[in-house]
Amino acid sequence: MTLTLQSTRTLHNGIEMPRLGLGVYKMTNPEESVEAMTSALQIGYRAIDTASLYGNEKEVGESVRTSGIKREDVFVTTKVWNSDQGYDQTLRAFEKSLELLGFDYLDLYLTHWPVKETFMETYRAIERLYDEKLIRATGVSNHHQQHLEEILAKANVKPMVNQIELNPRLTQYDLRTFCGDNQIAVTSWSPLARGGLLNEPSLVRIGNKYGKSPAQIIIRWHLQHDLTVIPKSVTPARIAENADVFDFKLSFEDMKNIDSLNLDERTGANPDNFSFNF
Repeated sequence: MTLTLQSTRTLHNGIEMPRLGLGVYKMTNPEESVEAMTSALQIGYRAIDTASLYGNEKEVGESVRTSGIKREDVFVTTKVWNSDQGYDQTLRAFEKSLELLGFDYLDLYLTHWPVKETFMETYRAIERLYDEKLIRATGVSNHHQQHLEEILAKANVKPMVNQIELNPRLTQYDLRTFCGDNQIAVTSWSPLARGGLLNEPSLVRIGNKYGKSPAQIIIRWHLQHDLTVIPKSVTPARIAENADVFDFKLSFEDMKNIDSLNLDERTGANPDNFSFNF
């Protein structure tokens, strides 16, 4: 399969989700945020991943509206935060997010973290939003296999996406396999390990072989593993660089060498012991 910046992954309900999107975590300066998002859309990105926690849903909506691109051509994801979880609370949180975005529907709505007491009811609310056609796809974030198994046992509509921390130091092979077996697409957040892999000698060497940066090598690795990926940057030049990954293909040997960097090492919290209080 030949990949391009417009390539999509077909979710199990038939919806097409872009394989490469822009993550906007920590984009807190409104003007800078709008500039970055607008630049990404002009380059050819067609997916933006935000969350209520990020505080920039308003800027996401503004960027889409001012880009000149049709709303239906941009895939927008947001997430319900931990303190807003539960059935009724999630429905109210969704209304607030939709208002801030200035949209009349969302492409994908996710439970941000599996809060033990509420994640099941949160997902039930997401199912309702899907039934009411207020969202085009359902999903979760940071859910381990046991969380997904609980949801799958009771859900009328199984999650279409699980967004998890994933990079060459944290390959999450078993969870990816489980998701694949259950037709749940995996999206990688922190795909560059928060920049911690950019000086990794083997990635520098592979990058030199293809005339690409380590970041571009890592993003291509995600894409060739059939992952959707959302690298974040507020710098237009870096946003463009992250998208320049479609004119080469990593060899089988190079893919395996990158796989071997796995240490099961997280840069973020583990869903099993996260305090959920920030």
